[in-house]
Parts: sequence; C-alpha cells; structure tokens
Amino acid sequence: MSATREAPALVPGEYLLTMADFRQIAAILHDDAGISLSEAKAALVYARLAKRLRALGLSSFRDYCALVSSGNAVDERQKLVAALTTNVTKFFREKHHFDHLQRTVLPQLVARARRGGQVRIWSAGCSNGQEAYSAALVILQMMPDVLDCDFKILASDIDPNMVAEGRAGLYSDVAVEDVPAEIRNRWLRKVRDGGELKWQVPDEARELVAFRELNLFARWPMKRPFDVIFCRNVAIYFDKDKQAELWARFAGTLLPGGYLYIGHSERIAGPAADIFVNDGITTWRRAPGSLR
Repeated sequence: MSATREAPALVPGEYLLTMADFRQIAAILHDDAGISLSEAKAALVYARLAKRLRALGLSSFRDYCALVSSGNAVDERQKLVAALTTNVTKFFREKHHFDHLQRTVLPQLVARARRGGQVRIWSAGCSNGQEAYSAALVILQMMPDVLDCDFKILASDIDPNMVAEGRAGLYSDVAVEDVPAEIRNRWLRKVRDGGELKWQVPDEARELVAFRELNLFARWPMKRPFDVIFCRNVAIYFDKDKQAELWARFAGTLLPGGYLYIGHSERIAGPAADIFVNDGITTWRRAPGSLR
C-alpha cells in the first residue's frame, strides 16, 4: 500500500496550514463575524493564529480547527475572531466627517440636548476608540457641559482587547498627531504609562463614551435609536450580502433624519439604498419620511 500523501502547506512555517484548514477558519470567521477572507490572506491567518497554536501547545492547524469547531471552545473561537480582525484607526481619520458633524449635525443635537432631549451616537467597529473620542472631543469643544445632558456615545467592537484599550484612553504621540492643536492643547494631557509618556483623553470624554464588546451580526441589545452612526472602513471586510444586511440594520436603528458615516471605499447597497440619501462625501442621511 502506498502512504497517504500529506496535503501541501499553504504557508511555510512551524505549523502545517492546509487549504482545508484555511477554508474551515475562513468559514468560522464568516459565520461568526461576517468577515470574508480570500486565499490571499493565508499568510496573515498563519501569522496571527500561530501564536494561538503555540499558546495552546498544539502541533497543527488541523488540531486547532478541531478545537474551535467543538462545542467546548467558545472562548477560543472568540480569540480566533479577535486575532483575525483588522484594527486600523486614527484620530480624525477622514476629517470631512467630523467637519460635517460639527457644522451640520451637532448644532441641532446640542440644542435638543439643552432642551432636555436625549442624543445618541454610535461608533460601530470602534477599534481602540480613536474614532469615538474624536467625536467626543468635537462635542466637548462645542458643549463643555455635555455631561449635564442626556448625551451619550456608544463605542463597540468585536475585539475585547480593543475595547479595553478604548476604555483606558491612552495614546501615543503618533496616534494623536492629527488631533487639531486647539483641541489637543485644551483637552489632552501627558501622563506616564509604565515607563512611557502617553496622551490621556480627558475624564469628560471617557464618561461620555461607553465601550462595549459587540458583534455587528449578533443581536443588538440597544433599545434606543441613534442620531448618528459611524461605521467606517468596516463593511469592506464583509461580502455584498453581509454589507446589505448591515446597512439595512443601521437604517432600522437610526432616527428618521439621522446620519450614517461610512468609509471612503464603501457604498450603500441593498434595501437600505432606498432609505438613505447622500448628504456629502460618504455621508448618508436616513430619509425623514422613510419607514422603520
């Protein structure tokens, strides 16, 4: 009898990663988080998950796939998703959105809050919080007494490590270099974090922003509708069906007339395309007369 030939490795390295392993991992990521992985990402999968194999004392990706496919490894399955999630963010990234927020959106929201109304903003896929804190700093600049009103920002991400970093609110010099000088000088301060000096966002911003771990394709626990949603450069990792599903869910949780900011390479498609109207560069407004 001839020996069974071992499937070829997709990526050279310490652990064997076969095409079957990669497809199983990609299916888990798609099912759990809606993220699509092409075979071109095999090296990334290897690099990020080899650390998990090492930590668990496993000898192959086949063993790892068996583990995360079992019913007893929910925690490790979450670690897989977190490891393969791309976390790229920056303060005041795509600044035109924050200019639009300041000039067009916030005046009416601030007025409502001062009259006793509630205002809700959501940073969906917030990474380590720089997007949410950018919005918070713009709000504080306009309304230093915002904490006296019913004004809240939700910042959510699927990666618990990013959520923890966001709650800490500590950032490097490089991270804050695009924060406008007048905002940085007024609101941020240098503190020592271990042996390193970092910028700390103010207590007011940390109280304004609530960080939560959330899968965008799981059940959303929020009961109140939002006035503004930031979901930028997140949907690009989903296939077209998942993107359409997400846009429709956002439309359903936005107040009529509410705003959705998306990434520069993203487009609204599916049923939500009939609900949103363009209001600027990758800025969309839910049509006031549209049904929930």
